[in-house]
Amino acid sequence: MSDLISIVMPVKNAGAYLEEGLDSILNQSETNWELIAVNDHSIDKSEHILQTYANSDQRISYFNNAGDGIIPALQTAYSHASGNMIHRMDADDVMPPHKLKLLKTKLQEVGTGHVVTGKVEYFAESEVSNGYRKYEHWLNQLCEADSHWLSIYKECVIASPAWLIFRDDFEKCGGFDSTIYPEDYDLVFRFYKAGYKVESVDEVVHLWRDHSSRTSRNHPNYQQNAFFSIKLHYFFELDRDFSRPLVVWGAGPKGKIMAKLLKKRNEKFVWACNNPNKKGHDIYDKTMQSIGEIMKLPEPQILITVAQRNAQKEIRKYLTTHGLEEYKDYYFFR
Repeated sequence: MSDLISIVMPVKNAGAYLEEGLDSILNQSETNWELIAVNDHSIDKSEHILQTYANSDQRISYFNNAGDGIIPALQTAYSHASGNMIHRMDADDVMPPHKLKLLKTKLQEVGTGHVVTGKVEYFAESEVSNGYRKYEHWLNQLCEADSHWLSIYKECVIASPAWLIFRDDFEKCGGFDSTIYPEDYDLVFRFYKAGYKVESVDEVVHLWRDHSSRTSRNHPNYQQNAFFSIKLHYFFELDRDFSRPLVVWGAGPKGKIMAKLLKKRNEKFVWACNNPNKKGHDIYDKTMQSIGEIMKLPEPQILITVAQRNAQKEIRKYLTTHGLEEYKDYYFFR
Protein backbone atom coordinates (compact mmCIF):
# COMPACT_ATOMS: atom_id res chain seq x y z
CA MET A 1 0.00 0.00 0.00
CA SER A 2 1.42 3.35 -1.05
CA ASP A 3 0.89 5.12 2.27
CA LEU A 4 1.42 2.22 4.66
CA ILE A 5 3.96 2.75 7.43
CA SER A 6 6.06 -0.28 8.34
CA ILE A 7 7.20 -0.11 11.95
CA VAL A 8 10.13 -2.39 12.76
CA MET A 9 10.78 -3.13 16.42
CA PRO A 10 13.51 -5.30 17.99
CA VAL A 11 12.47 -6.75 21.35
CA LYS A 12 14.93 -7.98 23.98
CA ASN A 13 13.63 -8.73 27.48
CA ALA A 14 11.30 -5.71 27.37
CA GLY A 15 8.41 -7.40 29.14
CA ALA A 16 8.22 -4.80 31.89
CA TYR A 17 7.50 -2.01 29.38
CA LEU A 18 6.34 -3.73 26.20
CA GLU A 19 2.56 -3.55 26.72
CA GLU A 20 2.68 0.20 27.28
CA GLY A 21 4.64 0.66 24.07
CA LEU A 22 2.34 -1.60 22.05
CA ASP A 23 -0.75 0.16 23.41
CA SER A 24 0.72 3.50 22.34
CA ILE A 25 1.02 2.16 18.78
CA LEU A 26 -2.56 0.86 18.83
CA ASN A 27 -3.72 4.28 20.03
CA GLN A 28 -2.19 6.18 17.11
CA SER A 29 -4.47 8.59 15.27
CA GLU A 30 -2.81 7.28 12.10
CA THR A 31 -4.21 3.79 11.56
CA ASN A 32 -2.56 2.71 8.30
CA TRP A 33 0.48 0.96 9.75
CA GLU A 34 1.93 -2.48 10.28
CA LEU A 35 4.17 -3.47 13.18
CA ILE A 36 6.81 -6.14 12.63
CA ALA A 37 8.34 -7.04 15.98
CA VAL A 38 11.28 -9.42 16.34
CA ASN A 39 11.93 -11.27 19.56
CA ASP A 40 15.71 -11.25 20.13
CA HIS A 41 15.99 -14.39 22.31
CA SER A 42 14.12 -12.85 25.25
CA ILE A 43 13.98 -14.90 28.43
CA ASP A 44 11.20 -12.90 30.06
CA LYS A 45 7.50 -12.62 29.08
CA SER A 46 8.19 -10.58 25.92
CA GLU A 47 7.34 -13.35 23.46
CA HIS A 48 4.07 -14.14 25.21
CA ILE A 49 3.07 -10.46 25.09
CA LEU A 50 3.93 -10.24 21.39
CA GLN A 51 1.91 -13.35 20.64
CA THR A 52 -1.10 -11.98 22.53
CA TYR A 53 -1.06 -8.66 20.68
CA ALA A 54 -0.46 -10.32 17.29
CA ASN A 55 -3.51 -12.52 17.90
CA SER A 56 -5.66 -9.50 18.73
CA ASP A 57 -4.73 -7.19 15.83
CA GLN A 58 -3.84 -8.34 12.31
CA ARG A 59 -1.60 -5.30 11.80
CA ILE A 60 0.86 -6.77 14.32
CA SER A 61 3.17 -9.66 13.52
CA TYR A 62 6.19 -11.01 15.32
CA PHE A 63 9.08 -13.27 14.44
CA ASN A 64 12.04 -14.74 16.27
CA ASN A 65 15.44 -13.28 15.48
CA ALA A 66 17.30 -15.30 12.88
CA GLY A 67 20.57 -14.05 14.35
CA ASP A 68 21.58 -12.47 17.63
CA GLY A 69 21.47 -8.77 18.48
CA ILE A 70 19.74 -5.59 17.33
CA ILE A 71 21.08 -5.48 13.78
CA PRO A 72 19.96 -9.03 12.84
CA ALA A 73 16.64 -8.30 14.56
CA LEU A 74 16.14 -5.16 12.46
CA GLN A 75 17.13 -7.07 9.32
CA THR A 76 14.69 -9.86 10.12
CA ALA A 77 11.89 -7.38 10.75
CA TYR A 78 12.58 -5.42 7.58
CA SER A 79 12.52 -8.59 5.47
CA HIS A 80 8.82 -8.84 6.32
CA ALA A 81 7.98 -5.15 5.83
CA SER A 82 5.64 -4.17 3.01
CA GLY A 83 5.02 -0.46 3.60
CA ASN A 84 6.14 2.46 1.46
CA MET A 85 7.37 4.31 4.56
CA ILE A 86 9.78 2.91 7.14
CA HIS A 87 9.97 3.66 10.85
CA ARG A 88 11.83 2.13 13.78
CA MET A 89 10.38 1.78 17.27
CA ASP A 90 12.07 0.66 20.49
CA ALA A 91 10.21 -1.83 22.65
CA ASP A 92 10.64 0.05 25.93
CA ASP A 93 9.47 3.46 24.64
CA VAL A 94 6.12 5.14 24.04
CA MET A 95 4.58 6.92 21.04
CA PRO A 96 2.57 10.12 21.60
CA PRO A 97 -0.91 9.66 20.02
CA HIS A 98 -0.22 11.71 16.88
CA LYS A 99 3.38 10.62 16.24
CA LEU A 100 2.83 8.65 13.05
CA LYS A 101 0.33 11.15 11.65
CA LEU A 102 2.69 14.08 12.19
CA LEU A 103 5.69 12.33 10.65
CA LYS A 104 3.69 10.94 7.72
CA THR A 105 2.09 14.28 6.90
CA LYS A 106 5.48 16.01 6.93
CA LEU A 107 7.12 13.31 4.78
CA GLN A 108 4.35 13.43 2.19
CA GLU A 109 4.66 17.22 2.15
CA VAL A 110 8.43 17.32 1.53
CA GLY A 111 8.68 14.23 -0.67
CA THR A 112 11.54 11.92 -1.55
CA GLY A 113 15.13 12.75 -0.69
CA HIS A 114 14.12 13.65 2.86
CA VAL A 115 14.11 12.07 6.28
CA VAL A 116 11.65 13.55 8.76
CA THR A 117 12.02 13.65 12.51
CA GLY A 118 10.72 15.55 15.52
CA LYS A 119 11.38 16.40 19.11
CA VAL A 120 11.89 13.83 21.85
CA GLU A 121 11.25 13.73 25.57
CA TYR A 122 12.86 11.42 28.12
CA PHE A 123 10.85 9.98 30.99
CA ALA A 124 11.67 7.62 33.83
CA GLU A 125 10.14 6.02 36.90
CA SER A 126 12.56 8.05 38.98
CA GLU A 127 14.65 10.98 37.72
CA VAL A 128 16.02 11.23 34.20
CA SER A 129 19.81 11.42 34.22
CA ASN A 130 21.34 14.82 33.57
CA GLY A 131 23.23 13.53 30.55
CA TYR A 132 20.08 12.26 28.84
CA ARG A 133 18.25 15.50 29.65
CA LYS A 134 21.05 17.51 28.01
CA TYR A 135 20.93 15.22 24.97
CA GLU A 136 17.18 15.70 24.73
CA HIS A 137 17.59 19.50 24.83
CA TRP A 138 20.32 19.38 22.19
CA LEU A 139 18.32 17.19 19.81
CA ASN A 140 15.30 19.44 20.14
CA GLN A 141 17.40 22.51 19.37
CA LEU A 142 18.56 20.81 16.17
CA CYS A 143 14.92 20.20 15.24
CA GLU A 144 14.03 23.84 15.81
CA ALA A 145 16.83 24.98 13.50
CA ASP A 146 16.84 21.98 11.11
CA SER A 147 20.61 22.07 11.53
CA HIS A 148 21.26 18.37 12.07
CA TRP A 149 24.07 17.85 9.58
CA LEU A 150 26.12 20.70 11.05
CA SER A 151 26.51 18.63 14.24
CA ILE A 152 26.88 15.14 12.76
CA TYR A 153 30.30 14.51 14.36
CA LYS A 154 29.22 15.57 17.85
CA GLU A 155 26.54 13.01 18.65
CA CYS A 156 23.86 11.03 16.81
CA VAL A 157 21.70 13.87 15.49
CA ILE A 158 18.45 11.95 14.90
CA ALA A 159 16.91 9.78 17.59
CA SER A 160 16.73 6.16 16.41
CA PRO A 161 12.95 5.80 17.06
CA ALA A 162 12.07 9.30 15.78
CA TRP A 163 12.50 9.18 12.01
CA LEU A 164 10.36 8.31 9.01
CA ILE A 165 11.62 7.84 5.45
CA PHE A 166 10.31 6.57 2.14
CA ARG A 167 11.21 2.95 1.50
CA ASP A 168 13.07 3.69 -1.76
CA ASP A 169 15.27 6.29 -0.06
CA PHE A 170 15.86 3.92 2.84
CA GLU A 171 17.06 1.17 0.52
CA LYS A 172 19.21 3.54 -1.57
CA CYS A 173 21.39 4.25 1.48
CA GLY A 174 21.62 0.59 2.51
CA GLY A 175 18.77 0.37 5.00
CA PHE A 176 19.57 -2.09 7.76
CA ASP A 177 22.20 -3.92 5.67
CA SER A 178 25.17 -2.44 7.53
CA THR A 179 26.76 -4.41 10.37
CA ILE A 180 28.39 -1.38 12.02
CA TYR A 181 27.55 -0.50 15.63
CA PRO A 182 26.20 1.81 16.98
CA GLU A 183 23.67 0.92 14.28
CA ASP A 184 21.47 3.98 14.78
CA TYR A 185 24.38 6.41 14.40
CA ASP A 186 25.67 4.49 11.38
CA LEU A 187 22.27 4.78 9.69
CA VAL A 188 22.12 8.51 10.32
CA PHE A 189 25.60 8.90 8.85
CA ARG A 190 24.38 7.08 5.74
CA PHE A 191 21.41 9.48 5.51
CA TYR A 192 24.00 12.26 5.64
CA LYS A 193 26.21 10.56 3.05
CA ALA A 194 23.24 10.16 0.70
CA GLY A 195 22.58 13.89 0.85
CA TYR A 196 19.06 13.58 2.27
CA LYS A 197 17.61 16.74 3.76
CA VAL A 198 16.27 16.57 7.32
CA GLU A 199 12.87 18.15 7.98
CA SER A 200 11.50 18.39 11.50
CA VAL A 201 8.09 18.39 13.11
CA ASP A 202 7.95 21.08 15.80
CA GLU A 203 6.35 18.74 18.33
CA VAL A 204 7.45 15.88 20.56
CA VAL A 205 7.06 12.71 18.49
CA HIS A 206 8.73 10.21 20.79
CA LEU A 207 8.80 9.46 24.50
CA TRP A 208 12.16 7.88 25.35
CA ARG A 209 12.31 5.76 28.49
CA ASP A 210 15.42 6.07 30.66
CA HIS A 211 16.04 2.99 32.79
CA SER A 212 19.06 1.22 34.21
CA SER A 213 18.88 -1.81 31.91
CA ARG A 214 18.67 0.19 28.68
CA THR A 215 20.99 -1.31 26.04
CA SER A 216 22.65 2.03 25.29
CA ARG A 217 23.74 2.23 28.93
CA ASN A 218 25.24 -1.23 29.20
CA HIS A 219 26.30 -2.86 25.94
CA PRO A 220 29.89 -2.35 24.70
CA ASN A 221 28.55 -1.58 21.21
CA TYR A 222 27.31 1.74 22.60
CA GLN A 223 30.28 2.83 24.64
CA GLN A 224 32.39 5.90 23.90
CA ASN A 225 35.05 4.04 21.92
CA ALA A 226 32.42 2.74 19.50
CA PHE A 227 31.02 6.23 18.91
CA PHE A 228 34.45 7.73 18.23
CA SER A 229 35.30 4.85 15.91
CA ILE A 230 32.22 5.43 13.76
CA LYS A 231 32.78 9.19 13.68
CA LEU A 232 36.32 8.70 12.40
CA HIS A 233 35.16 6.08 9.90
CA TYR A 234 32.79 8.52 8.22
CA PHE A 235 35.00 11.57 8.65
CA PHE A 236 37.77 9.87 6.68
CA GLU A 237 35.26 8.71 4.06
CA LEU A 238 33.31 11.95 3.64
CA ASP A 239 35.17 15.01 4.91
CA ARG A 240 38.88 14.27 5.25
CA ASP A 241 41.13 16.27 2.94
CA PHE A 242 44.35 14.25 2.76
CA SER A 243 46.27 17.18 1.31
CA ARG A 244 45.98 18.93 4.69
CA PRO A 245 47.65 18.04 8.01
CA LEU A 246 45.36 16.46 10.58
CA VAL A 247 45.31 17.82 14.15
CA VAL A 248 43.70 16.47 17.30
CA TRP A 249 42.98 19.22 19.83
CA GLY A 250 42.56 17.96 23.38
CA ALA A 251 44.43 15.53 25.63
CA GLY A 252 41.63 14.57 28.00
CA PRO A 253 39.91 11.16 28.00
CA LYS A 254 38.22 11.74 24.64
CA GLY A 255 41.40 13.06 23.07
CA LYS A 256 43.20 9.92 24.20
CA ILE A 257 40.49 7.73 22.68
CA MET A 258 40.84 9.65 19.43
CA ALA A 259 44.65 9.32 19.44
CA LYS A 260 44.48 5.57 20.04
CA LEU A 261 42.00 5.08 17.21
CA LEU A 262 44.07 7.17 14.79
CA LYS A 263 47.20 5.24 15.67
CA LYS A 264 45.33 1.99 15.15
CA ARG A 265 44.36 3.24 11.69
CA ASN A 266 48.01 4.23 11.03
CA GLU A 267 46.91 7.80 10.35
CA LYS A 268 49.36 10.67 10.64
CA PHE A 269 48.28 13.45 12.97
CA VAL A 270 49.56 16.22 15.20
CA TRP A 271 48.35 16.21 18.81
CA ALA A 272 47.91 19.48 20.65
CA CYS A 273 46.31 20.96 23.74
CA ASN A 274 46.32 24.25 25.64
CA ASN A 275 47.56 22.71 28.89
CA PRO A 276 51.13 24.04 29.37
CA ASN A 277 51.93 21.13 31.70
CA LYS A 278 51.50 18.66 28.83
CA LYS A 279 53.38 20.58 26.14
CA GLY A 280 56.42 18.61 24.98
CA HIS A 281 55.38 15.47 26.84
CA ASP A 282 54.99 12.17 25.02
CA ILE A 283 51.65 10.39 25.23
CA TYR A 284 51.22 7.16 23.26
CA ASP A 285 54.53 8.01 21.54
CA LYS A 286 53.16 11.34 20.32
CA THR A 287 54.77 14.59 21.46
CA MET A 288 52.18 17.08 22.62
CA GLN A 289 52.25 20.39 20.74
CA SER A 290 51.04 23.80 21.81
CA ILE A 291 48.03 25.43 20.14
CA GLY A 292 50.25 28.20 18.83
CA GLU A 293 52.42 25.65 17.03
CA ILE A 294 49.55 23.98 15.22
CA MET A 295 48.33 27.34 13.95
CA LYS A 296 51.57 27.55 11.97
CA LEU A 297 50.65 24.43 10.00
CA PRO A 298 49.47 24.95 6.40
CA GLU A 299 45.64 24.69 6.34
CA PRO A 300 45.17 22.12 9.12
CA GLN A 301 42.01 20.09 9.60
CA ILE A 302 41.36 20.09 13.33
CA LEU A 303 39.34 17.53 15.30
CA ILE A 304 38.41 19.03 18.67
CA THR A 305 37.74 16.60 21.53
CA VAL A 306 37.25 19.15 24.30
CA ALA A 307 33.86 18.46 25.86
CA GLN A 308 33.33 21.42 28.19
CA ARG A 309 30.86 23.81 26.53
CA ASN A 310 32.44 27.07 27.68
CA ALA A 311 35.82 25.82 26.50
CA GLN A 312 34.26 24.97 23.15
CA LYS A 313 32.99 28.53 22.82
CA GLU A 314 36.46 29.90 23.50
CA ILE A 315 38.00 27.48 20.99
CA ARG A 316 35.46 28.44 18.34
CA LYS A 317 36.16 32.13 18.95
CA TYR A 318 39.93 31.57 18.79
CA LEU A 319 39.80 29.63 15.54
CA THR A 320 37.38 32.06 13.93
CA THR A 321 39.70 34.97 14.67
CA HIS A 322 42.42 32.99 12.86
CA GLY A 323 40.24 32.70 9.78
CA LEU A 324 39.21 29.06 10.19
CA GLU A 325 35.68 27.87 9.42
CA GLU A 326 33.73 25.27 11.37
CA TYR A 327 32.65 22.19 9.33
CA LYS A 328 35.45 22.95 6.87
CA ASP A 329 38.62 23.58 8.88
CA TYR A 330 37.60 22.29 12.29
CA TYR A 331 35.06 19.86 13.72
CA PHE A 332 33.87 19.22 17.26
CA PHE A 333 34.03 15.51 18.19
CA ARG A 334 32.57 15.46 21.67
